[in-house]
Amino acid sequence: MIWPWKKNNGAAAAALDLRERTSSRDALTSLIGALPDPIMLLDAHGLVHSANGKARDLLTMDPEGQHISSAIRAPAILEAVQAVLEHGGTRRVDYEQHVPLQRHFEAYVAEMAEPEQMILIVLRDLTREQQTERMRADFVAHASHELRTPLASLLGFIETLQGAAKKDEVSRERFLALMQTQAERMKRLIDDLLSLSRIEMNAHQRPTGTTDLKQIAFHVRDTLSGLAKDAGVEIKIDNKEPLVVQGDWDELVQVVQNLIENAIKYAAGGKAIEISGRRLGEDCELTVRDFGPGIAEEHLPRLTERFYRINVQESRQRGGTGLGLAIVKHILNRHRGKMRIQSELGAGSSFTVRIPAVSHEAK
Repeated sequence: MIWPWKKNNGAAAAALDLRERTSSRDALTSLIGALPDPIMLLDAHGLVHSANGKARDLLTMDPEGQHISSAIRAPAILEAVQAVLEHGGTRRVDYEQHVPLQRHFEAYVAEMAEPEQMILIVLRDLTREQQTERMRADFVAHASHELRTPLASLLGFIETLQGAAKKDEVSRERFLALMQTQAERMKRLIDDLLSLSRIEMNAHQRPTGTTDLKQIAFHVRDTLSGLAKDAGVEIKIDNKEPLVVQGDWDELVQVVQNLIENAIKYAAGGKAIEISGRRLGEDCELTVRDFGPGIAEEHLPRLTERFYRINVQESRQRGGTGLGLAIVKHILNRHRGKMRIQSELGAGSSFTVRIPAVSHEAK
C-alpha cells in the first residue's frame, strides 16, 4: 500500500526540484545578460535556451528556441557543440563574421552539468586585436614609403645649408621655406595615418549618437570659406531639410570636409561647388558636386585606395596625402554607409554619401 502522504511528498519534491531548476536557469539567464561578450546557452538537443543582448545584436536576430545551426552557420562551431554534447569537456574554435563588416571571434564551447546538461557558447571578439596588429604593420610600411621623399628633401636642404649655401642669405631663406613645406607635408601625412588607424580600430563599433548632415554641410562650408575664397570658388547649399542620421559628428564632419576640400583643390576651375541632400527611403544622402575637369572612368574604382593618386606630382604640390578618400570610405563603413562617385571628363564630378537615417519615431 502506498500512503497518500507519500504520494503528496513525492509530488512536492518533484515540484520543488522543478522550481529549483527553473530558478537556476533564470539566474543563468540574468548572469549572461550582464556579461559583455555574446553568450548563448543550449539545451541537450542543441536548441538555444537563452541568449544575451550582445548575441542578439551580433546575429541580428533572437535565436532563442531555434537550433544553433539556424543561428550560426559556422561548421567549426557546430562541430564543437556536437563534440561537447557527445564527449563533454570544452572546445575553442575560430569564428569569422563577414557581413556587414569583417569580424573575428574565438568561440569557447563548454559543457554545464548543473542544474541540467547545457552547452555554454561564449564569443570573444578578437577583431580589435587583429586590426591593431595589422595596422601596426601597415603603418610602418606606408609611413616609411611615403615619408622617404620629404625626409630625403629635408636632408638635402640641410646638407646644402651646411655647405655651399652656408653664407648665402637668399638661398637660406628659400631653402628654409621649402623645408617648412616638406615638414608640414610630413605632419599631414602622419595625422592622416593616425586618423585612419583610429577609424579602422573602431570600424566594427557602429556609432550610437545622432547628427544632422545638413548642419554638418553648413558647418564645413563656413570652416572652408577662406580656402574657397582664395581659390575663387563659391560653395552653394540648396538643402534646407534636416538629414538626421545615426552617426558621429566629428567623423562625419571629416567626411564632408575631405570631399569639399578635394573639390576646392582639384576642381577649382569650375568656380562652383554644389552641395545637396535628400531623404531617400530609410537613408539620407548628401552630394558634393563640382564643375571641374572631371575624372577618367578608369580611375574611379581605385580612388578610395590608400595613397592612390591620379597625378602624384599634382597631388603632392597641393598638399594631398593620398589618404583623404580612404578615410572617407572607412568612416562610412563604420556608419554602415556607402559612397557613389560619378564623373565625366570636362563636366565635373559628384561624390554622394548615403547613411542610414534615424526614424521619425526614434528622434
